[in-house]
Amino acid sequence: MKNRILIIEDNENERILYKEELEKDGYFVLVASSGKEGLSIIEKENLDLIILDLKMPQMDGLEVLGKILSKRKNLPVIIYTSYSEYKNNFLSWAADSYILKSSDISELKNKVKELLEIKKI
Repeated sequence: MKNRILIIEDNENERILYKEELEKDGYFVLVASSGKEGLSIIEKENLDLIILDLKMPQMDGLEVLGKILSKRKNLPVIIYTSYSEYKNNFLSWAADSYILKSSDISELKNKVKELLEIKKI
């Protein structure tokens, strides 16, 4: 069975790119354009990993992360953001990884693979 990944990202172009790239690697990918939509999907779906943007309208990624951790503590979360200043935020430390966005998404893809392999153990 394919690993199920949720991408929570408000930028439509980035959401599409990440989804396509991860599907090429054989993952089943769901997408959400907001934190609220992402939390709704998390409640309904059996997921293996979440990729989470931080700067989003209405509910930022750190608030979403807090809600994820309160419900699904063992669900791996990768923060994938353009903003390095949140790396020192205490709540961001609860994520399994903090990666700065880049035009080369190989670091993200490698971290997804690594966390899913660890989860299987």
